[in-house]
Amino acid sequence: MANAWRRHAVERQPLLWAASAFAAGLAAGEHFWRPPLWWLAGALAFTAAAVYFSGRRSWLAKGLALGALFAAGNLLIAARPGSGSSGGGILEFAGNEEVLITAHVIAEGELHAESTGEIRQTIDVETETVSRENLSKAITAGVRLSVYGPRGEPNARTPHLFLYGERLSFRVRPSAPRNFRNPGAFDYRSFLAEQGIIALASAKAESVELLPGFAGNRVEQWRTRARRSIEREIHSLWTSEQAALVDAMLLGEESFLGRPLRLDFQRTGAYHVLVVSGLKVGLLALASFWLLTRLRVRGGIAAAIALILIALYAGLSGAGAPVWRATLMLAVYLGARLLYRQRATMNAIGAAALVLLMINPGQLFGASFQLSFLCMLIIAGICLPLLERTTQPILRALRHVESVGYDVHLPPPMAEMRLDLRMIAERLERLTGFHLALKAIEAAGRVVVVCLDFALICVVLQAGLALPMACYFHRAMLAGIPANLIAVPLTELILGAATLAIGLGYFWFSLAKIPALAAAIAIQATSSAVRWLGALQIADRRVATPQTAAVLICSTALIVAMVAMRRRARLAAAGLAGVVASALWISLVPPSPTTRAGTLEVTSIDVGQGDSILLVLPKRETMLVDAGGMARWMHSELDIGEDVVSPYLWSRGISRLDIAVITHAHADHLGGMSAILANFRPRELWIGVDSPAEELQSVLRQAHKLGIRVVQHSAGDEIEIAGATVHILAPAREGHAWRANDDCLVMKVGFGTTSALLEGDAERATERRIAGAPLQSDLLKVAHHGSATSTQPELLAAVRPRFAVISVGARNVYGHPRWEVLDRLGASRVATYRTDLDGAVSFYLDGRNTSARVTGAAD
Repeated sequence: MANAWRRHAVERQPLLWAASAFAAGLAAGEHFWRPPLWWLAGALAFTAAAVYFSGRRSWLAKGLALGALFAAGNLLIAARPGSGSSGGGILEFAGNEEVLITAHVIAEGELHAESTGEIRQTIDVETETVSRENLSKAITAGVRLSVYGPRGEPNARTPHLFLYGERLSFRVRPSAPRNFRNPGAFDYRSFLAEQGIIALASAKAESVELLPGFAGNRVEQWRTRARRSIEREIHSLWTSEQAALVDAMLLGEESFLGRPLRLDFQRTGAYHVLVVSGLKVGLLALASFWLLTRLRVRGGIAAAIALILIALYAGLSGAGAPVWRATLMLAVYLGARLLYRQRATMNAIGAAALVLLMINPGQLFGASFQLSFLCMLIIAGICLPLLERTTQPILRALRHVESVGYDVHLPPPMAEMRLDLRMIAERLERLTGFHLALKAIEAAGRVVVVCLDFALICVVLQAGLALPMACYFHRAMLAGIPANLIAVPLTELILGAATLAIGLGYFWFSLAKIPALAAAIAIQATSSAVRWLGALQIADRRVATPQTAAVLICSTALIVAMVAMRRRARLAAAGLAGVVASALWISLVPPSPTTRAGTLEVTSIDVGQGDSILLVLPKRETMLVDAGGMARWMHSELDIGEDVVSPYLWSRGISRLDIAVITHAHADHLGGMSAILANFRPRELWIGVDSPAEELQSVLRQAHKLGIRVVQHSAGDEIEIAGATVHILAPAREGHAWRANDDCLVMKVGFGTTSALLEGDAERATERRIAGAPLQSDLLKVAHHGSATSTQPELLAAVRPRFAVISVGARNVYGHPRWEVLDRLGASRVATYRTDLDGAVSFYLDGRNTSARVTGAAD
């Protein structure tokens, strides 16, 4: 019986097996490169053998065919061109010198008012010519351009809203996108390269000249104009916050959403409702197909019309690969249904995956592709069989409850349930009449079953997606089930009502306000629920990167569950229990951190122009000194603590910190600390001077709210902790300076005969004040990012370090590190490392010797 089931399963989903073999080949090729000729020979040999055995041993032929696809995947990876890109030569002009660029707009952006009073628009342009002095070159390359200008000032030029196809001329200093070079860091450069962006630049509005003519595609121009028209209609029908959510849900336009609201949706696992994704495609296809069938449109024609509508929506939204992936999968699935292959869902998923991977093999390694297909596999392989075993028999039994003859075609428990329902209807007959009571009971039963179906799907999906959510987003989706139970049904209502309102708005604005009001109520309910759930402590649980064993066990549990779900009930239950158990393991059991026992580790994390240092003490307790940050004038929503420091710590398997330290109240040191306290919940927060600066006071208020003990240290304190000794050298106990840098917390951390001096941003006054202390150290964290105000010759003579590290941002506007500081270090024969050149750097002090290792990821 089992063998027959296996043969039937393989025959039903050959394309899923084919896609799996091809994907395995791509993955193997990415990690174990071999010459293309090897894989070409292997693919041809497997193919020839499969053809030979096709009429003799079908099972062997199928295995050989899968081997051919595996070899083909390896071949595709081995033969692809190198990923390096010169950007058509535009990066030759990168540097501190301005160049004149002629370009045209290829992607529009919105005008946004900044808190500083500026108006800013970010657009993507394609260059035509790049000129510098007497050199001019015709270069075609993508540039992300930020145009900014003052708002409301007399005689000031308000930024023009640049539209697709418009030609521009502007002077800028282009630069290459730069990654933060830490293990676990987001590959921002590759992310932009996938969108065709090679360089970044910013220009004042007054320096951008609009040129005559049009450059681009007229179809794309029509699409962007239509999209902008819909956005105007949205903002005329709803308030600004409601319109921002409709923009995101319907068109994928997130630029109007503030980071706090986005964060609430992310924390609750409902962020997918804010983006144009496969979920939206499915909901719109379901609504379109249902409406067309109610209008008596035949199945094939209804499916074709629904596909056309979805394709138009995908093009209009401009959301890219995720939506087109979902559209292709929908087309394959509907095509299978038209060919009377209603149970070929897994096969349809395999067909779509195979086509997409052949077109673009690289997307296999992206989170979007993996999450899309894993979600579909969980629904088709676990959820649908589960519903067939549990709720679907009940749903079928709720059809035509008044028909006694239908009872004999149902299992005895279902027939008994129908009899009970008729008996209840007879009791209610005096109040409503028998038929009306029976219809009401039948409808109520259907609603309950549908709600139960949705709840089961949510639970299984959250459990099945626990592993990728932990790997890519470091979130335990404990709040995801209630959030999605509320958000997804309301999203379907919002999409339908908003679409109707926008359509009516073009013809009858007053009537459009009725569905707009319904959408507004649903929007308010969704955002309120998400904010409430996001405020709960369970929504803040973050998890470190799972270890290899956890990844293998969770993946195996999913595969076993998909196989077991169509077998005996006990096996199906065991498979489902394995998925839930593995999800709970990922969410609740922290992995073991990657540390060295009996060693003091000092790692300078690349946070750009700022400071963040991880100390791992000899007994494996962890201390984070500063958390980086960005100055307000940089107009960036990047949170260094959340987006840079936290991913590095999670990549090390660190889920909790023992101590966090703020050296002084400057944004480039404490700006990321709020996210660190929320994500890692240290037991203590150390500070030096309790400055009245609002940034510091905000962090202290958060620490008290989270129950984190705040400890103030000053010169003379000595702390024995986890096998190490921490000597506090500054600030002074009394007589604080008026400059925050001179009140900086300076620490000497020692283990055995080895030690490290961490100066923070200490300047001359502080260095003179601590000169009388025993400063000799193996490692010096150079003060103030290598500024000439620090690292005086007297200090170097007292410290006599073997190693030095400078935490500094690439191409920073301050000119750090200064040449005179580098000369002093060179003259003292100090081996100097820099985060702008080396990325993250780790130093290991074992009590007798000190060694250095560059751990930063390649840029």
